[in-house]
Amino acid sequence: MSHKNLDKQGRWRTKTIAFRLSDEENLLLEKMVKVTGLTKQDYIIHKLLDREVIVQGNPRVYKALKGEFIEILEQLKQIENSQEVNKDLLDLIYFISKIVAGLKEEAKNV
Repeated sequence: MSHKNLDKQGRWRTKTIAFRLSDEENLLLEKMVKVTGLTKQDYIIHKLLDREVIVQGNPRVYKALKGEFIEILEQLKQIENSQEVNKDLLDLIYFISKIVAGLKEEAKNV
């Protein structure tokens, strides 16, 4: 049995929700969670409740973004002109580009 914990409003999180993912869906979810700096639980709750996912720039987030950019670049290099780009890869590129744009805007305001 998992331990109870509190959310940011001091409410007990006592309910457990479970669902199944394909290997590909799980990999994409893991990558998206990693570049936000949030816990998987917090990321999923934000998305399910249609809340904005706010990424706070820190060394861990920057390292995750750099790692994902390197992986994306390698995948793009392997794609031939006649080959179709994987939708998951396009989704990840779009998601990361929104994060980077937000971090860039945040840096301007500092």
